[in-house]
Amino acid sequence: MVTLDLRHVASPAVRDLLHLVNLPDFDRAQQQIERLGGCTEPVRLTGHSTNVNTTTGEALRSYTTSDEPTGSLLTACGNRRSSRCPACSRIYAADTYHLIRAGLTGGKTVPDTVRTHPRVFTTLTAPSFGPAHNRPTNTDGGPRPCRCRKLHEPTDALLGTPLNPTTYDYAGAVLFNAHASALWARFTIYMRREIAARLGLTQKAARAVLRASFAKVAEYQKRGLVHFHAVIRLDGPNGSTQPPPPSATVTLLTDSIRAAAARVRVTVVSDAIGERELAWGEQLDVREIAAFGTGSELTDQAVAAYVAKYATKSADAAGTLDRALYCRPCQGRGATLLPHGTPIPCTACDGTGQARPLPRLAGARHVRQMIRTCWELGRLPEFADLKLWKWAHMLGFRGHFSTKSRAYSTTLGALRAARRLWRTEQARPHAGQPEHDPDTTLVVGHWAYQGSGYSPGGALLTAHVWHRRELERRFIAEGGCG
Repeated sequence: MVTLDLRHVASPAVRDLLHLVNLPDFDRAQQQIERLGGCTEPVRLTGHSTNVNTTTGEALRSYTTSDEPTGSLLTACGNRRSSRCPACSRIYAADTYHLIRAGLTGGKTVPDTVRTHPRVFTTLTAPSFGPAHNRPTNTDGGPRPCRCRKLHEPTDALLGTPLNPTTYDYAGAVLFNAHASALWARFTIYMRREIAARLGLTQKAARAVLRASFAKVAEYQKRGLVHFHAVIRLDGPNGSTQPPPPSATVTLLTDSIRAAAARVRVTVVSDAIGERELAWGEQLDVREIAAFGTGSELTDQAVAAYVAKYATKSADAAGTLDRALYCRPCQGRGATLLPHGTPIPCTACDGTGQARPLPRLAGARHVRQMIRTCWELGRLPEFADLKLWKWAHMLGFRGHFSTKSRAYSTTLGALRAARRLWRTEQARPHAGQPEHDPDTTLVVGHWAYQGSGYSPGGALLTAHVWHRRELERRFIAEGGCG
């Protein structure tokens, strides 16, 4: 084996890359990176596993990370945020697309008769917490000047920011984000009550003849407030396999949604900021979803693509951050406790509880003020359960970005399991492994977390993999072949 003298190479990343490509088993290291498809923050695991035939006790296959060139196994991070990992977020978006579309057109255990069920696309928005710069339109749809008398361009950084920051209700905006999931939960309850009332049934009787199913995704507006896009569908009592009664129409569903949204209220009481009543905004959009090929703009395919697009975004779309701001060692408390309970200031954050000082954060002043408001309200005892300091980077929102009701369609877990099985079956013949029966094969293993990310050289290889695959996707999208 030849030992290379890399001291003359100035770049640490290039030195590490040269060391990596000269490993005896470099092909295996490259294979691991290729398999991840450009994942930027893979999880490194150490451990071993053995496939055992439960009938004979024979070990069918053994694997240990000690045989890997780098001593660890790389697995994809699976992060849904495109700002954190473009490769994994692309897979997440694809899974979300298939999940949403299956609930609209069938497939993935959902019968294709589901496309005949009443279904609408609903958008629930946040109320106003003060005048903000915007792009209003005329009756013909053309833009007109904002209240500031300026005609803003679509990319103007002022859009969504308050006209008068000193009078803007930042506390109300943060508390709306923090209670957005509670508002949605109450909306679904009231919607089911409204449906039953319009059918002239009790809620128990209504559940015996129909079910309301949904899939929703959260999106940040430019003003930093969350709103929800949802596909809502009426089914029979057992879900997508049955149609609802003829009296359950799109009109009935639309009217029920509008009435339910208007009823939802969450009251917040605080000695510091007084009493606040939180509700949905006046801009409520409910539109029927048409079948693909009908000529309508709002088709099942278009809705699925739209929802999947926003499932991979986060608060960074509103100009904020995609990483938590609280200090990990002290969990944002600013102090750690000795065994006998005495608090001592955290040395990692100098007692502030912040991983990065708030005044030094990059971004628009409006966003920084919302983050600062999260931190201030989060320190109040009455808001301790909201953990606003922990979710300050999300401007107070702590819910899931993508959720669905149980009977809407398949699950992300089922889609991922099917993909893992397909990959296993594709790799098995190349590895010379026999077919295994899941009923008679037991997988025994032990795994430990070693860390996240690549070595500097591995990061360069990953960037090359991602760039190459992006060129391939672009070539195919532009009509190339092969």
